[in-house]
Formats: sequence, C-alpha cells, structure tokens
Amino acid sequence: MSVLGVDQITYCVEDLPTCRQFFLDWGLALREQRDDELVFECLNGCRVIVAALGKPGLPAGLESGSTLCEVVWGVESDADLARYAEAIADQPGFVDGPVDGARRIGCLDPNGLAVRLQVSRKRPIDVACAAMNTWNVKPRIDQPAPIYERATPIEVGHVVFFVADVHATSAFYASKLGFAVSDSYPNHGIFMRCAPEGGHHDMFLLQRPTKDRGVNHVAFTVRDIHEVFGGGLHFSRQGWTTQLGPGRHPVSSAYFWYFQNPAGGLIEYYADEDQLTAAWQPREFQPGPTVFAEWAVEGGLDGNTRRQKNVRQPENKFLTDKP
Repeated sequence: MSVLGVDQITYCVEDLPTCRQFFLDWGLALREQRDDELVFECLNGCRVIVAALGKPGLPAGLESGSTLCEVVWGVESDADLARYAEAIADQPGFVDGPVDGARRIGCLDPNGLAVRLQVSRKRPIDVACAAMNTWNVKPRIDQPAPIYERATPIEVGHVVFFVADVHATSAFYASKLGFAVSDSYPNHGIFMRCAPEGGHHDMFLLQRPTKDRGVNHVAFTVRDIHEVFGGGLHFSRQGWTTQLGPGRHPVSSAYFWYFQNPAGGLIEYYADEDQLTAAWQPREFQPGPTVFAEWAVEGGLDGNTRRQKNVRQPENKFLTDKP
C-alpha cells in the first residue's frame, strides 16, 4: 500500500481570467469552465482546479491571497483508501464522502493544508521521449533529438510548501501516509517521496526562520530536458516572467525552469530527476546557492532570440566570424 502521487491540486485565486490564460499557455487542457472555477488536465489526467477566491466549499488556503488550498493524492484501490481512512481518522478536519461520484477522504496536515486521497483517476500514457547519447551508451541512432515548440506537461510531479514545523509535518506524511525521506537540509528542509521506490521527491517541506506557511512552488513533469527548454521558451514568448532558469539541481539531478505564478507561488517545468529505491540512504546538505543549482540562468532566456534576456540580439553570423 502506498500513495501513487499527486492526483489533483486546487488553487484559489483572485484573478480567474489571468490564471485561465496562464495555464493554457503553460500547456494544460481546459476541460471544464464555469464562472467561478476552471478545470485543467495534464496529459495523464492529473487535474489542476483553479477556483475563484472565496468560492463556497473551498478549504482555507495557507496564506492570504491567491494560493494552493488543497492537494489530492492518488492511491491504487478502494482497499488502500479504506486503510488510509483508518490511519487518518483521528486527525483534525477528517472528512470521508463522495466527490464527483467517488469516495474521497482527507484531513488537515500539521501545517493546516487540506490533504485528500482518492483512488487515482490518472491514466497510463505512452509518450515519446528523447534518448540521450553518452560516451558509453548511444541509443539515439540516425535520428536527431527533439525540439519542442511548447510543453504539454505529463502530470504534477511535486509540490513544495513553507511550513511552520518541518519535523511535525514530515512525521505526519511518514507515519500516516507512508512517505519516505529522500534527502534533507537538517532542521530546515525535507525532501519526501510517496513510496520507497520512485522519483526523488513528490513533496518538499521548507521551514524558514519566520516559520510562515504557504506555497513555494508546484512542479510539472515534462518528457525530457528538451521539453524543459521548449516549454520555457514558449512561455517566455507569451510574456510570463521567469523567476530562475533554465538550470540544474544537484540534489535531485533534475533540469528546471521556474516562473512566477499568478495563482500563487512559483511554477516549474522539470525533467530527469533521480529514481530511488528502498536501498537509498538519505543525505544531508547545508543550504547554499551551489546546492540549489549546479548552474542556472538568471532571468531566463528570451523566447524569440533564444539568448539570455537583456543581451545583444544575434546578427546571423557564425561565432567564429570576426567583428
């Protein structure tokens, strides 16, 4: 029995029309639209709900203004759901009932976030991904690596929160939902994955000295490094603001590109994270710029020139041409 990953997230937002365009440009499919709510889907059916702030029935957000207010985790079966219901029945805000015709259970985690579980509605998909040629292994023969004009995210890969008590919050996810610790910044941040075998992290909990609560970012998995670049360039062309990237994380090995998100916090394209098993031994790191990013582009790349922003445009010359 283990949680499979994020099945759905819900944002409560102040500016629904702006967020509608934002997530369409991000590459999500708009499945339903109402005056106070938008329902988007990733390629595998993972849902992103964007609701008007103050809509009746929404859980309270962790912070004022636009923010993430609910995370729904998927499980494999009704039997798993029943076992998790027993595990969290004693937690604050416990709920158990039908949502959209299916059972959904949940509670509040120690940070005050509405956590829900349901039998996963995500569907298996088969997508073509780039093969990476290295010195020893060369699987890409007689074909170029792909170039993406834009991204179409596969799913919500992980969520990151500022928490008031990183130890209490991580203990809840470990003891009640079976999450495993991957790596940590002692007394500061903990990377957790849903099960012993899986991607490097499905959740990152980060405690700042102020012990404030809120969303840091939501990360969307794309096929490969080329889609990180293609998606980021397209998003830049649409006028959205880079926070940092593209770049590469040393802790998870993933390539990333972060943008500012009008729905709250940041949003990330990422690919090529480490895959772990129960044999993995969690590591400890001290926070620092070289730990966060092996390399990163400040301000992003311009979607039209394909160069770092605020530098001279290319002049249709080879790099070896003399001035």
